[in-house]
Amino acid sequence: MILHSPHDSPDVRPDTGDTHCCLCLPHEAATIAVGQALAPLLAPGLILWLDGDLGAGKTTLVRALLRALGHAGPVKSPTYTLVEVYAVSSLYLYHFDFYRFNDPEEFVDAGLGEYFRTDAVCLVEWPAKARGYVPAADVELVFRFPDAPADGRILELHARSEAGRQCLNSFRSCSGVASLFARSVLPFSSP
Repeated sequence: MILHSPHDSPDVRPDTGDTHCCLCLPHEAATIAVGQALAPLLAPGLILWLDGDLGAGKTTLVRALLRALGHAGPVKSPTYTLVEVYAVSSLYLYHFDFYRFNDPEEFVDAGLGEYFRTDAVCLVEWPAKARGYVPAADVELVFRFPDAPADGRILELHARSEAGRQCLNSFRSCSGVASLFARSVLPFSSP
């Protein structure tokens, strides 16, 4: 199975030499393990973009992340509400979903910019739908389906800022994902 490729998707930015890694997620439990490993690494002000097709695992990862932080209530996709708000472990988390946007300006019309604060973590699904208005990602997570759907998912993680690099470097050293890394992380090829 190929676990890396040049960035040929319009929703994935070209490699800029930033810190990145690629994981094979053969089942839902692997996606949950990634969310659990990311949870303690979240710091106020961090923005994570989650991109990928419908059903690729974006909300599953957010749910696992919130559960690992101690949230016991429901975690649903904010497809219709645009944002779900969580206060966990003295951390404000805002989970956005822009899938239903027809125009990026809907981000401004809905007043969503006020949520992107230095005391909150923002988790953004479908960021391309608000392109030009949604603040830049610190960490971008791109879910893809491999050629053989039975092989689960492929998750590319890209650091897009210094805070993102720190987060991703810490993530790489997490024991919770060590077995995933041992089997599936390959460096990206240069285009």
